[in-house]
Amino acid sequence: MGGPIDTRESPTEVNRLATERGTEWYERNVVMTVPWPHRGFMRRVYPGFVQLSGFMAMNLDRHMDAHWNYFDHMVEGDGDSAEKHREFYDEYLSVMDMTAEFYLQTVDEVFVKHSLPKGEFTHRGRTVRPEAITRTALMTVEGEKDDISGVGQTKAAHKLCKNLPDAMKTHWEQPGVGHYGVFNGSRWKSEIAPRVREFMARHAKR
Repeated sequence: MGGPIDTRESPTEVNRLATERGTEWYERNVVMTVPWPHRGFMRRVYPGFVQLSGFMAMNLDRHMDAHWNYFDHMVEGDGDSAEKHREFYDEYLSVMDMTAEFYLQTVDEVFVKHSLPKGEFTHRGRTVRPEAITRTALMTVEGEKDDISGVGQTKAAHKLCKNLPDAMKTHWEQPGVGHYGVFNGSRWKSEIAPRVREFMARHAKR
């Protein structure tokens, strides 16, 4: 769901930046050391506040409009809309630090080397082979307006699982949602989640 399986498909600005700058640039510019007296003191991390700054900057106009609307709802006494705004941003702003090792490996393998779609990704010294999947049903979901994982990047999983019968594969592209909307919000509840449930129920019978 909204996963960057092959970032060579419909590359976004995020993808292009990783390809152009390389892993070393990220290590120099966004990895920091946890300061005293916080837990994890001296551990190298990709800080949550840096992640959040990047997310907000990508859609700054939209976030500014949302906060103006929130103010208007409060003035108008529209408590339901204001509460939905608060619930959304309580979750959206709840980011956490990621360890530098995990973050840099992800950038390198997924966004720079494209290891998985090239058949070069390894785990504990063994090559990961998606073509070996023959009995596990596969469903992929993308957002039409996703500016992090472009359209086609998640669907690429179907090509990698080439020995899985077509009857066991399903793809859904949700109109009108971005990256976050694939997992959260009204369209997730009304349109995506029911399809996921139906897919799981259908293949559970099998």
